[in-house]
Amino acid sequence: MIFRALALVMMFMLASSTSFAAIAFRQGDQGKEIAEVQARLERMGYDVIADGDFGIATVEAVKDFQKTHGMTADGLVGDKTYAALMGRAMPEVSRGSNLITRRLINNAMQYIGTPYVFGGNSLYYGIDCSAYTQQIYASIGVNLPRTADYQFECGTPVSRADLIPGDEVFFTTYTYGASHCGIYIGNGEFIHASSTYGITVSSLNDSYYASRYIGARRMF
Repeated sequence: MIFRALALVMMFMLASSTSFAAIAFRQGDQGKEIAEVQARLERMGYDVIADGDFGIATVEAVKDFQKTHGMTADGLVGDKTYAALMGRAMPEVSRGSNLITRRLINNAMQYIGTPYVFGGNSLYYGIDCSAYTQQIYASIGVNLPRTADYQFECGTPVSRADLIPGDEVFFTTYTYGASHCGIYIGNGEFIHASSTYGITVSSLNDSYYASRYIGARRMF
């Protein structure tokens, strides 16, 4: 019990100290911030249009800019690239901008149909519920522990009435406590690795999940 308590504290500290310094604007992002970056690149002579949609042309323009300035040419607009390009610190990339939430859900939806494997951790060949949420949150820079019960100790508790897309939802299924989890995507639905259907979208109002729902956590 003492070991488990210490482990929980350490994992909670890791999850709660997660910083979005590692977050960068990247392909697929959209919005005012992207248009500003594109406009700056366009004024500098790069072949890109300021349409607010971070597509392939923007990736290539960013790579060219990075090469010119002696940076790693990864096509991502992180802190260093943004500062060199825009002449100011990168703005906070937050849920409010909707970039992070959209990226999280887009990443999650890519793997619909992957089979469920208890203890599995492959997004392509087989995965279980907590490995799935762990890897999808990791794709936006949020580090979570491996199992549902430990993940349930992370983040900030939110009521069902206050759920917003990107929150992690938890259920008690085959054992006491949090033994199943998924990612809320809005409209009363969540995406998860179901033991029956693999990675799929289900409703929180489904009688099975409604009766086993135990709470949610906001991880960013």
